[in-house]
Amino acid sequence: MIADAIKQAQALARKAQEATYDGRCTVMEHQKLKDPKTRITTEKDVVVLEDEPCRLSYSSVSAVDQTESAAKTAQVTKLFLSPDVQIKPGAKITVTQAGRTRTYECGSVAAVYPTHQEIVLQLSERYA
Repeated sequence: MIADAIKQAQALARKAQEATYDGRCTVMEHQKLKDPKTRITTEKDVVVLEDEPCRLSYSSVSAVDQTESAAKTAQVTKLFLSPDVQIKPGAKITVTQAGRTRTYECGSVAAVYPTHQEIVLQLSERYA
């Protein structure tokens, strides 16, 4: 009884969370592929997820390192998306939100919750 009520509440919370997703993302992973003709294995970026609803969130974090003139701050970018998908650390993630498209790298293992997952992203210098 109580377990069913909790599952129902989580389903409603997940629906509310996903209603805030105003972005779309494409995920690419670096994979080894073997050519069937030449039998040569090469590494290529492969699309593993496309047009997935998501939301970017930004926050500022004050760094411990402080100079005489000012404290340093860093921006943390998090990606919120469905807990049903799996994204590996190091994956290339292209996000379009608010009319802007940026490419990031998955910088950590996702924090997965019943309603969503959060992934800390790093702005990709390699794909910029």
